[in-house]
Amino acid sequence: MNSEKKPFTKSILQLENVEAKSIHIAEKLRNDVFNRLNRMGGVIGISGGIDSAVTFALAVKAFGAEKVLGVMLPEKDSSGDSARFAQKLADKFGVKTITENITGALQGFGCYERRDEAVKRIFPEYDPSAYKMKIGVKSSGLYTNLPPLFSVIIVDSHGNEQSKRLPATEFRQIEAASNFKQRSRMAMLYYHAERLHYSVIGTPNKHEADQGFFVKYGDGGADVMPIGHLYKTQVYQLARHLGVPQEIIDRTPTTDTYSAEQTQEEFFYQIPFEQMDLLWYAHENGYTPEEVAPVMELTAEQVKSVFVNFERKYRTTEYLRMGPIRD
Repeated sequence: MNSEKKPFTKSILQLENVEAKSIHIAEKLRNDVFNRLNRMGGVIGISGGIDSAVTFALAVKAFGAEKVLGVMLPEKDSSGDSARFAQKLADKFGVKTITENITGALQGFGCYERRDEAVKRIFPEYDPSAYKMKIGVKSSGLYTNLPPLFSVIIVDSHGNEQSKRLPATEFRQIEAASNFKQRSRMAMLYYHAERLHYSVIGTPNKHEADQGFFVKYGDGGADVMPIGHLYKTQVYQLARHLGVPQEIIDRTPTTDTYSAEQTQEEFFYQIPFEQMDLLWYAHENGYTPEEVAPVMELTAEQVKSVFVNFERKYRTTEYLRMGPIRD
């Protein structure tokens, strides 16, 4: 191992000075918005999740509460907890909020109809009034070196689940229809940003940005992303320091996209973020599987498989991080 490289430990991502880190991010955010973008404040979509909460708190630190607008963007599949937590966050930091329900816009785009059409090709009995639905990828495939296999799950009113393999055609249609949600939200955020001469402050963390867990020109379409370099565990460190409400800190991260409740791990990551952070850091910083395995209580082959999974996700989602190609 390189002598300048720190030994790999489970505490390697602990921020040395959380206050200094929060000040640095806030100062950079203020400079980016006021000086580089020549805007007067920030608009943030708040969902009651940890990433938007920390971004929100940092924006208040950067601009002051009077120059931040929180926008809640529910639709008919949204969890009721999202609005409650988002309002609690805004009240904690003294920021004005606006609620924009985007259900009508999504109905106009045919979001639900197009999604349900694909689900019914797999489950002919599926009726959105009687079932909820979600898609997910099994964590058991993480150590196989094979591409992830997605399933569609329908849940009846008694909580009984049925799951079937999701063919590529139906997967793409469900994903494309669902992406109307993130793109509609971003359009609304830009409406408020433009009328106020503010910037749209994005909320993706490092994993979402680097592994492609975002929608192009949706939640990936903001003006600035102040936590885009932070691992999820570091986001939580900042949350505790900045005074984010404990209920938000304790909440399991969800996609809040499908009608059935779904965690981010189940939908995309396949692994708890506490493990993922350390393995992603190890992969990015040149630690060998043999160095990492005993710390993570995995075999070297399992670590290699996770590294392959990371590389595949980065490679296959590179399109999302690309801007328009100009000849």
